[in-house]
Amino acid sequence: MQTNILALDVGKIFSDLWNSMGISQGGWQNYVMLAISFLLMYLAIVKKAEPMLLLPIAFGMFLINLPGAEKILWGTYPEGVEHNFDNTENRGLLWYLYFGVDKVIYPPLIFLGIGAMTDFGPLIANPKSMLIGAGAQFGIFVALFGAVLFGFTGAAAAAIAIIGGADGPTAIYVAKMLAENLVPTIAIAAYSYMALIPFIQKPLMRALTTKKERAIRMKPLRQVSKAEKIIFPVAVTLVVGLLLPDAIPLLGMLMLGNLFRESGVVERLSSQAQNGLINTVTIFLGISVGCKAKGEIFLTLQTIEILVIGICAFVLGTIGGLLVAKVMCKITKGKINPLIGSAGVSAVPMAARISEDVGRETDPQNHLLMHAMGPNVAGVIGSALAAGVLLACF
Repeated sequence: MQTNILALDVGKIFSDLWNSMGISQGGWQNYVMLAISFLLMYLAIVKKAEPMLLLPIAFGMFLINLPGAEKILWGTYPEGVEHNFDNTENRGLLWYLYFGVDKVIYPPLIFLGIGAMTDFGPLIANPKSMLIGAGAQFGIFVALFGAVLFGFTGAAAAAIAIIGGADGPTAIYVAKMLAENLVPTIAIAAYSYMALIPFIQKPLMRALTTKKERAIRMKPLRQVSKAEKIIFPVAVTLVVGLLLPDAIPLLGMLMLGNLFRESGVVERLSSQAQNGLINTVTIFLGISVGCKAKGEIFLTLQTIEILVIGICAFVLGTIGGLLVAKVMCKITKGKINPLIGSAGVSAVPMAARISEDVGRETDPQNHLLMHAMGPNVAGVIGSALAAGVLLACF
């Protein structure tokens, strides 16, 4: 017994123990990314900025940047072998979770849940809202050319430009299809700007509208029949499928979820889509995106360029929607409040609530929420169509 104890190489034991500790393996990038993850957690928890997705993204970023944790979370691989899905050995937890991003499964499932939660009635009652939703896609296509000027390839520029739609699942979907290496940066930029919508949109809305315009009261929307609500998702899917099939994975799931809601015959499916399913997928999607934000990949000049282009795309999208609404206000001789134009971006229902908030600053009795939901829903459809166009072109 004594001989065995003496035979132990105490120095080697402590050396191995030290080498296995994360603190001995991390670089400065790890600690910068940990600080960024703490900031995002603060925004999600304290400021309640888009916490449903920002919190799991932040924690995924936190996990993957813990020194030494990657090989445990992703799995161990032979030297030189990437984390690809052809490698079936030694897979870790995050390998399985990221599979839904790699195979573009999560974003359409998120759209299924959004469709089940959303009332398309305001859009059906006021189809002119589609023009505002279309105008709010302006930022996407301006950002596309801007990204090309920054030196990005056409496909990468398209993936970056979609940030302007203010739609996280769509941004992830397009980025995965066109520029997979940019998925973490694009996703984090998209969701960060969505979380900052009140701070970004309100100053623009006040600057681009007059007090008189903000005080405009709109007439109540007409009552939409059940038949219209059932026909709408089927008709939209048919038309888009015939003209732009690249948009169908997202838009088709959006319309299926809405058909669940409006048909009234599958309440259990509708309830599951808008509750259990979307919540589960949101957790998996957030962690999967965050766990790809490794310091050596994220902390680059390219990331700064993407963040700059993304915020410009989002701002221009908001401006585009506001300007279209102002033109419609002039044409209708003051029957449309231009504030609903900012809701043309795809952040549903947050952007519509911002229209309501700014409107009530001028007139506390002016309620714009339902009117703003029309452009907001149009923005969701518009961003899916814009994604289809970019995928078809690149």
